Order: sequence, then structure tokens, then C-alpha cells
Amino acid sequence: MKKKIEVQDHHVKNVVIALADSLGIDYENSHQEYCVRLPEEFGSGYIKSYQFDFGIGIIETDYLLKKEFIYKLSKGLIHPLKIMFNRESGFYHKFENSEEFHEIRRLENAMISSTSKNNHVFKTPENTPICIFSIEINRKLFEEKIESFLPNMNEDLIELFRDVNGINQFYYKNYYSLEISKFISEFTECELTGFMRQVFLEGKAYEILTHQLQQYLDDLNEPDKRLILRQATIESIEDAVSIIKEEMDSIGNIVDLAKRVGLNQNTLQNGFKQLYKTSVNEYIKDHRIETAKDLLESSNLNITEITYKVGINSRSYFSKVFKKKYGVTPKQYLDQARNKKDNSVSA
Repeated sequence: MKKKIEVQDHHVKNVVIALADSLGIDYENSHQEYCVRLPEEFGSGYIKSYQFDFGIGIIETDYLLKKEFIYKLSKGLIHPLKIMFNRESGFYHKFENSEEFHEIRRLENAMISSTSKNNHVFKTPENTPICIFSIEINRKLFEEKIESFLPNMNEDLIELFRDVNGINQFYYKNYYSLEISKFISEFTECELTGFMRQVFLEGKAYEILTHQLQQYLDDLNEPDKRLILRQATIESIEDAVSIIKEEMDSIGNIVDLAKRVGLNQNTLQNGFKQLYKTSVNEYIKDHRIETAKDLLESSNLNITEITYKVGINSRSYFSKVFKKKYGVTPKQYLDQARNKKDNSVSA
């Protein structure tokens, strides 16, 4: 396999065909879906393409190469607007006249448009799982579809979609949302066949595109005022939940917790409200009380020991919040739990 090849991408099937030619292997073709599967000597995995009406195409990749690989797009062509979602390890992109590659990391998406004189170059590292979902838009064909909606868009998007001849270079990158991640999974895992498959996949491609444009506008806001929860932010919030559960007896304040997972306080709070319908402090309090209930049922610790074990420093406060949640005091609950245990043993 060559370390570097040149690809024509004005139609998504050309990407698959060019790779198959470079590898000296056949490709699969069924109802506007093209696929090339990597032979074992080069690596493993596949590259697929899907073509829909109005110049919308999808390139889906899921592969691992044994050697670093670089491919660049042919000069002199009007290349599609690329909206790329990285689902796995990082890969690299640069415009041809640039000296350095920049990384598109896991869970990031990039909207990129080249000119005919300064085309894309992509690099994928060796022995690294690469999983990319890319919407490829021929803006000349797509113009009819989007023209009536453009007046309601941001000026940058209007200029981007009206650049049907690929005159201007464009680059935007950020983490993509949980909704987009879900839609991509629904696309790639579709098991329908024939006409229903084509209709489903085309509709899902438009859902992903719509949410991406909404996210682009949302990204213009300050980070703590954004309404769309990013997939990477969710992972940071899940890290915060793990910290809360592992360190509930000594957890610091919200500011410290946010710093530990790489978020600001407002983003952490907003994320908890969207995911768990509660604040960070309420989540911590509920987890402490639920853990205390489990300890009352299953351990031999007394109430004071349990109070401190779950990170509450006041027995009276513990009794108050426990009764509010379960309708009985910790002492009453402990007596009930241990009486039930004694009765089951004697029986």
C-alpha cells in the first residue's frame, strides 16, 4: 500500500474507488452504497460511501492501518463541504499550502472547505483505530435545497453555503453533541434494506446536518451559555459522578470538582440539570443518603459511623434529610432493617 495517494472526492464513490485502485482490490457496490474492505496485509476495517439527492453524501470509515497513511485531494476540483465527526482516535488535517497538520481529536467535529488551489491533506497514524463519519455536500447541487432557508442563518453559514464554486477556505472545529452521536449510531447500525434503508439513511443524514448547524450557532455563545450538551462534556460529567461516588466522604466544593474534570462551574451545573434533572449539590446529597440507607441495611456500623462515612458531619442534619427522603428517621429505619434480618435468620 502506498504511503500517500491522491483522491478525487467530487462524488463520494470516487473516494472508495480510488482507495480500491490504490490497494489493487475490488470494491462492493449496492444501491448507491460503495464499500472497500482492507486486506489483512494493510490492516483491517472498511471505508463506505452513501450518495443521496441534492449533492448530499456520506463517507463512513472504521479501520486500523499497519502503517501511517496520507491522502490528499486532487487539485483543480471543487471539493465538497466536509462536516466530519471523529468517533474514535485522533487523525490529522491540513490545507495543502500549510506546513503543519492539526489534530481532530476524538468526539470533535470539523466543518472544512478548501479551495481548488489549497486542497485538503489527511493523515492517519499507524496501529490506531480510525472511525470517522463525514457528511460531504456538493454545494452547487445543494443550493436548490437550502436557498429558501439561508436568510434565517448566520452570516458565516450563508457565505459558506453560497460559496458553490469553492472560492473561500473555511475551518471550524468543536466537540459535537450527544444528539449527533446518537443519530450517527442509528445511521451506521441501520439494518433495513432496499428502499426503506435508503429513505431512513437519507433522513438521518439530514437530522445530523440540522443538529450540526444548530450546534454551530450555539457555539457562538459563551461556553456557560450554550444550550446544547456536547458528547465530550457528558464524559466529563460522568467523570464527576465517578469522583462523587468514590470520594463522597471527602468531596470538595463544586468549583474544585469542575476543575478536576476540566469544566467550568456553570457548565458542570447545567450538565447535571440536563442529564440528572438536579443540581450537583442535590446529586451529592441524594447519593450520600442512598448510600447511608444501604449501609443501614447491610453493615454493622452504628448511625454516627455511617453519618461520617458518607461525608455528612452532623448527625442531626443526617437524620433530617434522611427522614425527608424516606419518611422515617435513620434510627427507625435501622431498627426495621435489623429486625427483618433477625426474623429471616430465626426462620
